[in-house]
Amino acid sequence: MKLKNKVAFITGGTSGIGLEAAKLFQAEGADLVLVGSNEDRLAAAGKELNGKALLVRADIRRIADIERAVEETRAKFGRIDVVFANAGATTVAPLESATEEYVADNIALNFTGVFFTIQKTAPLIPEGGSIIVTTSFLNTIGYPGLSILAATKAATRSLVRTLGAELAPRGIRVNAVSPGAIATPFYGKIGLADAALSEVAAGITQKIGLKRFGEAVELAKTALFLASDDSSYTTGAELVVDGGLTQF
Repeated sequence: MKLKNKVAFITGGTSGIGLEAAKLFQAEGADLVLVGSNEDRLAAAGKELNGKALLVRADIRRIADIERAVEETRAKFGRIDVVFANAGATTVAPLESATEEYVADNIALNFTGVFFTIQKTAPLIPEGGSIIVTTSFLNTIGYPGLSILAATKAATRSLVRTLGAELAPRGIRVNAVSPGAIATPFYGKIGLADAALSEVAAGITQKIGLKRFGEAVELAKTALFLASDDSSYTTGAELVVDGGLTQF
């Protein structure tokens, strides 16, 4: 039970990587706080977690929502041992079609939401606590139509280093897990038609050393390592889980 008696606060936990991590964390003994913006998906995720997670409907683009989620957690558990800042989304937008509103929304969700999740949870994290941020393989390669998402993920990778250094004197570790192409609902939400999505998936698969998309549970296992005391001497790092996509 690697997370016995620990409280884990997970954003973006209603599907994909976040939900698989929540299931694994719970199996390893953690008390869960699941944060999501969609009430129906949040309720469905709660059922998959045996009705034992604290479910908080919140939009991390709004600082007040993050503060409320943290306060509900403090009221129930008194502390947070693990933060998994996993929420994130985008749609494809080539250079010429990206609008001011599109850029602002992406930054609010994928960067400032992550920053303020860390800022607001940090006061409740004791020595030995762990913060995990989901970055992306887009940190290191250029992919058309995803420039703003890539920029926000590169920014969060930088946060892992800077906030890791800032929180190290308190004994709090800050690390990132960087997914490659993972079979999650994320790809179905980026705004491509099915035929175009299949073509993109086939093209990416050919570039992956292991010649397949990853599974969300494979990312969840990496997140568990970073959440647990197994990674007690790891901070500021980004663990890449991409089947070799950015390595070969």
